[in-house]
Amino acid sequence: MKHLISGVSRFQKEVFPGKQKSFEQLATGQSPEVLFITCADSRIDPNLVTQTEPGELFICRNAGNIVPPHSQQTGGMTASIEFAVAGLGVSHIVICGHTDCGAMKGALAPEKLDELPHVKEWLGHCRCASSVLKEKHGEIDHSHLDLLTQENVIQQLQHLKTHPAVAAKLATDQVQLHGWVYDIGTGDVQCLDEASGEFTDLQSAYAENSKLASNA
Repeated sequence: MKHLISGVSRFQKEVFPGKQKSFEQLATGQSPEVLFITCADSRIDPNLVTQTEPGELFICRNAGNIVPPHSQQTGGMTASIEFAVAGLGVSHIVICGHTDCGAMKGALAPEKLDELPHVKEWLGHCRCASSVLKEKHGEIDHSHLDLLTQENVIQQLQHLKTHPAVAAKLATDQVQLHGWVYDIGTGDVQCLDEASGEFTDLQSAYAENSKLASNA
């Protein structure tokens, strides 16, 4: 804890003064453009990866960057998504998976999670991704971890579309969905091309989309 406490002190003395005006504005409200849903893994820092400042991302984190399908049972993710979309009016939603994900390892071998019953139940929301891979490849194992990570992002995007606030904004083109996978070891980010169902380099994909938009 010592380094956390000393970090707070450094923030107050060295960082905050240079950003004081921005924090004074944020003290009275927020208007983030992006809802960023990612894993709770300690190696993932959304603001660091995207080089964004406080107030720019509305961040939701959980094991496996999971979005449970909408139901009448209220949960933290459901409420947070509704607030970000219907309350704050975000215009983009990113679901970001990552390499070497412990949750995806658990989804590959749920029989090993008997002593973690809540984790096992939570990862039931990844079962669709596992089923898709099994249908494509037969039995799956650790060698399919990266593929499962990608497929999980795809399936969580599908779950996201079941949430009424999201469905309404999608129907009126007020929100865009994005699927990303972050590589911890290289810093690379791959993004989902919905047309092909493939993940491609983030920079190249968005550059190509910009060209297509400008030529339209």
